[in-house]
Amino acid sequence: MYKGIPASPGIVIGPAHVISNKALAISRETIPASKVEAEIARLKAAVDRTKIETIATKEKIEHEVGKTEAEIFSAYILLLQDPMFTGKAEEIIRTQLINCEYALHMVLQNYAEFTNRISDSYLKERSRDIGSLADKIIRNLESAGRKEVKLPADKYIIIANDLSPADTADMDKNSVMGFVTEVGGATSHTAIVARSMEIPAVVGVRDITSQAKTGDLVIIDGEKGIVVVNPNPKILGSYKEERKKFILKMRMLKRFKKLEAITVDKHKVELSANIEFPEEIGAVLENNAEGVGLFRTEFIFINKSNLPGEEEQFDAYKMIAMKMSPKSVTIRTLDIGGDKFLPYFKIAPEQNPFLGLRAIRLSMANLNIFKLQIRAILRASAFGKIKMMFPMVTISEEIDEALKIVDEVKAELKRKEVKFDESIKIGIMIEVPSAAIMADELAKKADFFSIGTNDLIQYTVAADRGNETVSYLYNPLNPAVLRLIRMVANSAHKAGIRVSVCGEMASAPHLAYLLIGLGIDELSVSPSSILSTKKIVRNISFRDALEEAEFALKQEKAAVIYDHVMASLDKILMPRKKENVDES
Repeated sequence: MYKGIPASPGIVIGPAHVISNKALAISRETIPASKVEAEIARLKAAVDRTKIETIATKEKIEHEVGKTEAEIFSAYILLLQDPMFTGKAEEIIRTQLINCEYALHMVLQNYAEFTNRISDSYLKERSRDIGSLADKIIRNLESAGRKEVKLPADKYIIIANDLSPADTADMDKNSVMGFVTEVGGATSHTAIVARSMEIPAVVGVRDITSQAKTGDLVIIDGEKGIVVVNPNPKILGSYKEERKKFILKMRMLKRFKKLEAITVDKHKVELSANIEFPEEIGAVLENNAEGVGLFRTEFIFINKSNLPGEEEQFDAYKMIAMKMSPKSVTIRTLDIGGDKFLPYFKIAPEQNPFLGLRAIRLSMANLNIFKLQIRAILRASAFGKIKMMFPMVTISEEIDEALKIVDEVKAELKRKEVKFDESIKIGIMIEVPSAAIMADELAKKADFFSIGTNDLIQYTVAADRGNETVSYLYNPLNPAVLRLIRMVANSAHKAGIRVSVCGEMASAPHLAYLLIGLGIDELSVSPSSILSTKKIVRNISFRDALEEAEFALKQEKAAVIYDHVMASLDKILMPRKKENVDES
């Protein structure tokens, strides 16, 4: 039994087909100066062929899944058309007189050295996207010597070191039951494609290709991130039952799609989705979310050699706004710094980046970049219902200055007679204790609050969420965290504005239950969590949630709160299970 990262939900049982596709051992070969142009021509031909294959894959996904999901490959096509992508490799070929395979390999090595210093998994996944694209180019170079992989005729589970989004998109759903990879994360494009195609997957399972053999019986639990190779009869029988339960669960959840997120005593809770890529809009609409509660704009800025221009940003925001219309989209301005960096964005080394120049602070220190993004967002607001949100506001002066800049950009657009939503809602993220404590004052200046619980927990308990040695402190049920959330909700409601939670805390059933009781108006979760969260909302009473929250706020230990809320939730949900399935 192996533990990996859940990438796409589902339980499948079938024979393994192991693909040994670890990185090629690329040798450095010196070429004469007379062969340089021919070598560059080889590289360009391979890039062109890769582009043609990527276009074909995009068209396949567009036909079989949908246009939104196919947009992943539009980004790859643009990257392949960008002279900067292979330009560095061409420069190395000319100056160092080496073969194009090794030149491309050197470019990737330099990029990998940079991303290895970043702990943020989201940005690491974007570097893997570039790597998989480069690998595809190398495969298309004649000297790579790769042979086509022969796949079995019957149904099977793929086990590989890595799979690119194109590899995943090209899978035959009638044959491929699921897949397991040694690398990757839940935010990778490969995982997103797998979820959109409903192919169960687990990624990040170390050394699985050396442990499993073709023909082995394999179980994939894509919801829990578990892989079992050659299970004993007891485990096999257990998972066969779990598979039946999962299929039934998914059928039942789909019945909630058209229903409102309303408690049994008629309290309305807004359910929105967090997204990182425009191509996730398909899943948002499929699960009938009430809007996008958080669109992280960092994706537009990564995988690029230069800062994206206003038009590029405008096109992305406009597309999302139009696809979601008439539902709202909350766009967060650039949130980098801490452990998230961009290669072209020069930030001076800091002793403690998490307490340094990051998020709104970084934007305020780079007004030209900040204004450019605000212009793009405002222009896009003419094409849908857009809200703007500033990350990690700490003091009142920050929102004053940010709103002043928005007013300046609005004035510029008016002078140029550019249309935008003049009444656009502007909110802030509450992610640090100082903002939570001063929420009553900040609420006078913001149109809405969104609590980023991931950072709020981290800063409240002074424990890095990625540090295993202090992970015991990073607990969403810490009474101090719950008291801050209640404080923010009370301040927001007193000022007549709404408050949402867009951190991972909103996705867990027992935590969603508590958040509703603490006064949260909107829960913004991953697209795949919308229906399961809606089921929780429709089976609880707001009165019970309020009582549970009051109990939690009086406690001093997170463990006591956890035991009590789980017992209460079990007691509430069990008697109503049959009734609510029938109703839905």
